[in-house]
Amino acid sequence: MSEQNDFHKTPFVWSKSPLLLRTCSIPEKILCSSGALEQTKPMNQPPQPLPPVLPRSDNEIKNENSRIFHNKMFVYDSEDDYQQDMAAMSVINLYQSAENLEADLDTNRDLMDPSQHMLTQQTTLKCNSAKGDGALLNNIEVSEEPYRKESSQVSTAAKCAKPKIFFDDGVRSVDFVLVWDALEEDAVTAEAFAKRQIFETNLIKEGLELEYEPQEHNGLNFVKIHAPQEVLRRYSEILKLRMPMREELCNTPREYQRSNALKNIKRKIPALRQVSTRTNFLIEGINNQWDKIKTWIFVDKKTFPDKGHRFTAIYSRDREYLKRFSDNSQNDFSFGIERLLDDNVYVAAYPLHDGDLRIPGSTRNLLYTQWASLRKWYRYQPLDYVKEYFGVKIALYFAWLGYYTHILTPAAVVGLACFIYSCATLYDNQPSEDVCNQKIEEKMCPMCEAWCNYWDIKESCTHARIAYLFDNATTVFFAIFMSVWATLFLEMWKRYSAEITHRWDLTGFDIQEEHPRPQYLARLAHVKRKQVNIVTNTMEPHVPFWKLRVPMTIFSFSVVLLLVTLALATVVGVVLYRISILVSLKARAVNNSQAMLITTCTAACINLGFILVFNQVYTYLAEYLTEFELLRTQTEFDDSLTLKIYLLQFVNYYASIFYIAFFKGKFVGYPKEYNTILGRRQEECGTGGCLLELCIQLGIIMVGKQAMNTVLEMLFPLFFKWLNTLKLKTGLSKEQMSSKSNRPQWVKDYKLVEWGPRSLFPEYLEMVLQYGFVTIFVAAFPLAPFFALLNNILEMRLDAQKLLTFYRRPVTQRVKDIGVWYRILDSIGKLSVVTNGFIIAFTSEFIPKMVYLSQHHTLDNYLNSSLSYFNTSDFFNETRHHEWNSTEICRYPDYRELPRTPNEYQTTAMFWKILTARLAFVVIFENVVVFVMIIVKWCIPDVPEKLRDQIRREAYITNEIIIKQETIRAQNGHLYVSPKKKEKLRNINEAPSSPEQWDRLISKSLSGSEFDLLVHHEKHEDSGPSTAQTPSSI
Repeated sequence: MSEQNDFHKTPFVWSKSPLLLRTCSIPEKILCSSGALEQTKPMNQPPQPLPPVLPRSDNEIKNENSRIFHNKMFVYDSEDDYQQDMAAMSVINLYQSAENLEADLDTNRDLMDPSQHMLTQQTTLKCNSAKGDGALLNNIEVSEEPYRKESSQVSTAAKCAKPKIFFDDGVRSVDFVLVWDALEEDAVTAEAFAKRQIFETNLIKEGLELEYEPQEHNGLNFVKIHAPQEVLRRYSEILKLRMPMREELCNTPREYQRSNALKNIKRKIPALRQVSTRTNFLIEGINNQWDKIKTWIFVDKKTFPDKGHRFTAIYSRDREYLKRFSDNSQNDFSFGIERLLDDNVYVAAYPLHDGDLRIPGSTRNLLYTQWASLRKWYRYQPLDYVKEYFGVKIALYFAWLGYYTHILTPAAVVGLACFIYSCATLYDNQPSEDVCNQKIEEKMCPMCEAWCNYWDIKESCTHARIAYLFDNATTVFFAIFMSVWATLFLEMWKRYSAEITHRWDLTGFDIQEEHPRPQYLARLAHVKRKQVNIVTNTMEPHVPFWKLRVPMTIFSFSVVLLLVTLALATVVGVVLYRISILVSLKARAVNNSQAMLITTCTAACINLGFILVFNQVYTYLAEYLTEFELLRTQTEFDDSLTLKIYLLQFVNYYASIFYIAFFKGKFVGYPKEYNTILGRRQEECGTGGCLLELCIQLGIIMVGKQAMNTVLEMLFPLFFKWLNTLKLKTGLSKEQMSSKSNRPQWVKDYKLVEWGPRSLFPEYLEMVLQYGFVTIFVAAFPLAPFFALLNNILEMRLDAQKLLTFYRRPVTQRVKDIGVWYRILDSIGKLSVVTNGFIIAFTSEFIPKMVYLSQHHTLDNYLNSSLSYFNTSDFFNETRHHEWNSTEICRYPDYRELPRTPNEYQTTAMFWKILTARLAFVVIFENVVVFVMIIVKWCIPDVPEKLRDQIRREAYITNEIIIKQETIRAQNGHLYVSPKKKEKLRNINEAPSSPEQWDRLISKSLSGSEFDLLVHHEKHEDSGPSTAQTPSSI
């Protein structure tokens, strides 16, 4: 197809109202600013100078518009339609340029990326919407800027890379594909053929265009679907898709008033004028440098130019592609493409990628090279392009992930600064130096029963110094900082979400009534009792409350409790492993610090292995249990599944961490009366507490989980893609398998992995679990935000690569927020305040040090005061160690009275002071942090003030548009009546004189107004102004 013929099919859309959209084909000619016709210039010639634009009167414009109508430049059914559209042109200035709207409405131009703009230059039409309310043709001018070409218009340089994404005519693009397999038994039955025929017939009735592409060798049959512009415009009204307004009309004058007032004050005061001049010069220099930085990290406008609003085939469960496949309109079991896929009537249903991944000339390639590339990790995401290509639901996930990653930066910087401070003051910590300098002469009591020996406290020197890195004064500051950070994150996300959803036309969007899930209807197929849905007024199966709902819910809840118990049993098993391995290492005379580090690291790795295994088990069991709950809609099902899986994963990931943070070493007892588990002593914390072990556990589980998930997320899609490729190649010859370049895009996409309705669930779950590590236990691991930031930078690009490389193009879905995940994030933030307060108070050594420091004003001899004495002769025979004869006194960490005293081994007054201080700190910490969080929430509104005013302004403008347009239309209806309409009225006013006229009178196509005129004609003729009552006659 030649360049000239391609340009011949360029539609010119000139009406801005979604209700009055008209298109026309301009054969080889274009409109210049004067409204005349001009021959299209050859591509290899330089642009010619344009004729001067002279001002014209309203009569000239009116005559020229009439001449264009009579020349049939625009396609109208009648002159009445033309007059209505001309009346609507007074509203045209409220929208963006005609060039953007032309790209918005062309369904065949979703395919070429902006980089292809530079391959050719086309003479384009540009509507200068900045002018007044004059006639449209007076505002049309010619521009020689690069043009985003149609998919059917590719330059000569790019024809070799043209993807096969069109019907056989090479013009209509393939918007959606249905696939059925002739080798599947369920797909070749008479019932399956009937369902497909009814379903596809319903699609055609809706205005969609279908084309069939059978495959002879592997049994795959492809049904290609094209959505014409008329269908998209009709559903844009049904789905309430709005065109964007011109920006200057929606701006509020408040900002301009403030800036003008400041300028007037500066002009009147000379000193301020000089300061303002110098300040402006300085600010200008700073802005220039900032602009250079922005071009490096922000979205490149040359690569990703601003996109206008585009009408695309948005997927709707109850409208567009989901039509009944049964002639019985009351059969609710025969509704939806999901049910057809579930019954194997079709094996796949997906929209097409717009081209090959690595060949330039498509949005897919553009996103792959500029968004998914790891080399572009420092750049902001082109979210508008992601939204246009993948839909709102996926774009909102990447928007949330990008915002979360962005706001992690200050938390990572502060956490890293706290860690650097700890490293810098490592050798200034008096308690750890006392441990390393052997300030305690007595031996330490054995850490296990008969097999362990007495040991010197110097052996835990390394352990004490490492523990100080995570247990110091900065711990409290960082815990408070992260609690406030979590609140700021959620509040700022609500503001950012409000802005981005408004930009994507989601303000006020709400999901309509959903149809029942196919799985829900299948499980209720045996239920005979029906009930009326009060919304859809259709009959649906009734779920018996006592016979089905209650037993299924109890069963699901019981299994969840069993799985939680299984996770806790795993923690107990790991604890027993820790005890056993510690005994084994001590029996081999391993250094105490080394033994504890080896035990902690190996136990954490084993725990990570169990977590990854249970992770897969819990996912499948949760889906199975949620199906038992008989949830009607997909939204209800997804919310229940989300909460269920998160609860199970919460226990799975955090159970061992909660054990170390709040239980380990807290109920050990003392050497004479140790508390035991299964006949063995409980674990004890080392010198300096359990915070180091908690930190190691957090680091291994968090970092290990992220690394393993990243690897598995890339391997699983690759494996499933290989399976689909193997199925596709079945029955093909070597020549057919080798000709990859000749394969159409719908065949290439079939090899990819299906993107299901819950494919985003594991992505959200992974990030929310990471958010828990960052907030709930951040007091024990200040480097968690830093590692999370590094992971998210990589995760964001790898998720994009995975989506573009291994998966079919998802069906776009409109959502207004991130759903139930926000409530989970908010709950995690509130829980983090409690956990961090208790970790600082009861797990770290911060409170005991502060109590001792308040009494002695120094930490000298703090180590000695935190260790109690024990007489080895008080050991029972079964717990007595073989070295007890040579060691009379040993020390252990606790606050107890000396042996051989009236209150021997009882808790001291210092113990109760420290306990009181710990409880007081928890209360003060919780109240202070909660108060700060309330202040932050109160100070930051959910919607920015500027956006709120803009929404109100747009609502006002929209209301004025409707009133003005309806007024103009009503006036034009009285002033002008088309000849065809006059003929209709004349025929109606005459009495029926033939059977044909009587048939027309009783025809269903007769409108109500025409029938009213026919029946009441004589009455209206006789009635006039004279019959009306005047005020004087009342």
